[in-house]
Amino acid sequence: MARKTVIPSSYYGEPRKFDPNFKGPVHNRSCTDVVCCVIFILVILGYIALGTVAWIHGDPRKVVYPTDSHGQFCGHQNTPHANKAILFYFNMLKCANPAVLINLQCPTTQLCVSKCPDRFATLLDAWNTKNWEYYRQFCKPGFEIGSKSVTEVIRDEDCPSMIVPSRPFLQRCFPDFITRNGILTVANETLFKDGDNNKRSVSDLKDAAKGIASLLNAKEVGMKIFEDYANSWDWILIGLVITMVVSLLFILLLRYTAGVLLWLIIFGFITAVGYGIWHCYWEYSALSGKPGTNVTISDIGFHTDFSIYLQLSQTWLIFMISLSVIEVIIVVMLIFLRMRLRIAIALLKEGSKAIGYIMSTLFYPIITFFLLAICIAYWAVIAVFLASSGNAVYKVTPTDDKCVYANLTCNPKTFSQTNITKVCPGSQCLFAFYGGESVYHRYILVLHLCNLFVFLWLVNFTIALGQCTLAGAFASYYWALKKPNDIPACPLYSSFSRAIRYHTGSLALGSLILAVVQMVRVVLEYLDHKVKDSQNACARFLICCLKCCFWCLEHFIKFINRNAYIMIAIYGKNFCTSSKDAFFLLMRNVIRVAVLDKVTDFLLFLGKLLISGSVGVLAFFFFQRKIPVIQEEVPSLNYYWVPLLTVIFGSYMIAHGFFNVYAMCVDTLFLCFLWDLEVNNGSPERPFYMNHTLRSILNKQNIKTAST
Repeated sequence: MARKTVIPSSYYGEPRKFDPNFKGPVHNRSCTDVVCCVIFILVILGYIALGTVAWIHGDPRKVVYPTDSHGQFCGHQNTPHANKAILFYFNMLKCANPAVLINLQCPTTQLCVSKCPDRFATLLDAWNTKNWEYYRQFCKPGFEIGSKSVTEVIRDEDCPSMIVPSRPFLQRCFPDFITRNGILTVANETLFKDGDNNKRSVSDLKDAAKGIASLLNAKEVGMKIFEDYANSWDWILIGLVITMVVSLLFILLLRYTAGVLLWLIIFGFITAVGYGIWHCYWEYSALSGKPGTNVTISDIGFHTDFSIYLQLSQTWLIFMISLSVIEVIIVVMLIFLRMRLRIAIALLKEGSKAIGYIMSTLFYPIITFFLLAICIAYWAVIAVFLASSGNAVYKVTPTDDKCVYANLTCNPKTFSQTNITKVCPGSQCLFAFYGGESVYHRYILVLHLCNLFVFLWLVNFTIALGQCTLAGAFASYYWALKKPNDIPACPLYSSFSRAIRYHTGSLALGSLILAVVQMVRVVLEYLDHKVKDSQNACARFLICCLKCCFWCLEHFIKFINRNAYIMIAIYGKNFCTSSKDAFFLLMRNVIRVAVLDKVTDFLLFLGKLLISGSVGVLAFFFFQRKIPVIQEEVPSLNYYWVPLLTVIFGSYMIAHGFFNVYAMCVDTLFLCFLWDLEVNNGSPERPFYMNHTLRSILNKQNIKTAST
């Protein structure tokens, strides 16, 4: 006979013992995880040092100013090209490669000019004609006509073989593409002569510079979008203010509507599944009497046209049985979990009440946003300085692809003395990118990874600080026996002070663990990008499995950290002890945890959609001039969807910020509620701190003394 395995009651730790001195978040506490705090401070100092090194070696001019083929900045003061701020490409037809979109470099000579060409012309046509004076301004400085033949000039790229009407964009001369009546033109021309005097279509030029054309289109669209923002920013701001007010009211009203809303959703889902069962039965009955519909699915095999399966009675029978099983499972779960659902609803209502008493918590996300903005800005600045810290690297650019020296590194000062120009006539040593072979530049990638890792650590620490601060404030509310009289003054400020003063190390430790997992995920994404076109199916499968595992691990760590920060805020213990206590407490109440977590997530997600959707509909009617009262106030727009999408996205983010505070409130109250159940028994010495609704649901009550 098989022996039944019984998990002992102490498997997830012993219930916490009653502490007569505990009256809420512990005030007399000591510093926790000091070693990690010291490491965290040293890492921040190292991060500042990294920023200093990047600032010393970096040169943002390499990002701001275009660079010609000789590595000189166009338009920068104290340079030979101070008055030539635009970069000109000798042969735009060679720019048809992805590098144009990445760093705007082309395998052709690039020259700093003061203005872009405004006409079509070729070197052959301009040679020894009156057009030469205009054409020569686009040749290399110091070049004189007659020093070389036309063929040698074109081969050595002393002058461009052709010029086309262009306009400056991103400080570079790009062809002036204009579409007229559906026909692509440049300066009203559809044909032009290339460097060999052959007639070419403007479409060829577009195909060669398709990336540039998309940039030009993006510029035009971008200008219109900017204009729309300039005309509608005040109405966008009004929409976001409305979202803030509605989000606040929704949270405060949840204490009255949470129960009704939840049960309406549940019964609506049950009704929808019931309708699906009836519809499947109706389809099954209608098809049962028809010839050819009683064929089984296995008989017809696999088809890409899924409508074939809908013509079989067996398909609808399977649907009906599946929905019936789902319906039965849901009803049974509701019957057995109705007590947990009532507790979840009561905690949601209590959360609204807690926020009503501590309204300052709703505005704490502003502090979190400000700190995150600092982290992001500092990371971005370091990334730019690191990316621009290399020296100019030059590559051999031949006239054809047969040269064995193509794309090799070269030195422009000694290039003419090498054997390359003899082996590959016409080849040049042109600027390619910024890099280097020094020890510092060899570790640029490592420094970028360090920058990213510390950035992730700081971001997670900022979020952890916010969670711990809010948890301490809401715990002060729960452990106040007589609400609101016993709620301490300035609970949010007190909680923030405790978190910074005593628990920086604990928050840094939890953030470090999460940052390591996130960094591994970044590396896995990079490897996945590298091997996605690989023929090695085993490597792709392994990376896919690792990505899935670390995604699950990240979300699990976030869940554990969140509850550990709540324990830290209340009891002031170190991170590991708080994590263990929170995990064991939740596992001792795993069914309640699952129900509350899903109910809370669903309700808050519904609230976000409801608020952002409602404000979005209102904005749609407004920008479409469908509200007669304020129809005349609607600004003239190029794209009405620009302010509309901005309002919808901004509304969702604002609602998300408000509801994150609400979710943290409910999670904190839930852990306090579970601890309250384990520690107290309702006697005068050990009264329950939960509200009357929760006590009535659990059939608990506080015994009053004769004096009270």
